[in-house]
Amino acid sequence: MKTRPAAVAGLFYEKDPSRLRAHIDLLMGGVSDEEHPLPRGLIVPHAGYVYSGATAALAYARLRPLRGRIRRVALFGPAHRVYLRGMAVPGVEAFSTPLGDIPLDRAAIETLGGMPHVSVSDEAHQEEHSLEVQLPFLQTVLEKFTLVPVVVGQSDPEWVAPVMETLWNDQETLLVVSTDLSHFHTYEQAQRLDTLTCERLLARESALAGEEACGAHALNGLMRTQWGQVLDMELVGMCNSGDTAGDRNRVVGYGAFSLH
Repeated sequence: MKTRPAAVAGLFYEKDPSRLRAHIDLLMGGVSDEEHPLPRGLIVPHAGYVYSGATAALAYARLRPLRGRIRRVALFGPAHRVYLRGMAVPGVEAFSTPLGDIPLDRAAIETLGGMPHVSVSDEAHQEEHSLEVQLPFLQTVLEKFTLVPVVVGQSDPEWVAPVMETLWNDQETLLVVSTDLSHFHTYEQAQRLDTLTCERLLARESALAGEEACGAHALNGLMRTQWGQVLDMELVGMCNSGDTAGDRNRVVGYGAFSLH
C-alpha cells in the first residue's frame, strides 16, 4: 500500500507516539465536557501544537459525542510548499502519523479527480503541514474513519464549493477547513485584524484574502456551499502566538469555529 509518511512529526507536534498522545490528551483535557450542538464542520488552525493546539482542541472537543458516528473526514487546507492553481488530491492510499495509518476514501478521491480544477498531485501533499497537523487530533477524538485530503491553491470560491458539496453529503462525513489567520503583525494589530476576519466569517463573507487567513481560498469556498450558508456558525476560540509560545512583536493569529 502506497502511504504518505508524516512530514512534520517532530517539528509541529511530537514524533514519539506516547508523547504525542499525552500532549493531545493534555490539550483536550483543558476543554470542559459541557454540551454543545453537534458539528457538521469545523474550522481549525494548523500551527505547531505549542502555538495553536489549545485553540484547535476547543473545536475538536465538540466531536466527543460523535466519536463512533463520523466515518469520513473531508479535510481542506492551503498549499504552503508548492504553487498550485486549483485543488489537488493525492494518489496514495493512506496518510501516516505516529499514531498509525489513516485509509483514504479512494472512490471519493477518484470522483473529485474528474471534477474541474482538481488535479492529482502527491507533490502538493508530500510536505504540506496544514492537513497533517489535524490528523493526530482526528485519530484521537474519532474511531475508524476514512480521509479525503484536499490541498487548495489559487481557487475561485465557485471552484471549491462544488468539491466540498460532493463530499459533505451525509451525516457521517465531517468537513474540516484548516487555516491560520493573520501573519507577522504586532500582538495588538493581530487582535484587531483577526477580530474583523472572524466577524466577516460569521457574516458568511466569501471574499477573504490570504493576508487575513492563509486558508482564504478554502474558507471562501466553504461560505459558498449550501451547508455553509444554512448551518449555524460559532466562534469557539481565538488567540495568537503571543498568547501561547511566541513573543508579541511578530505573531500569527488562530481561530476555531464550529458549524452546526
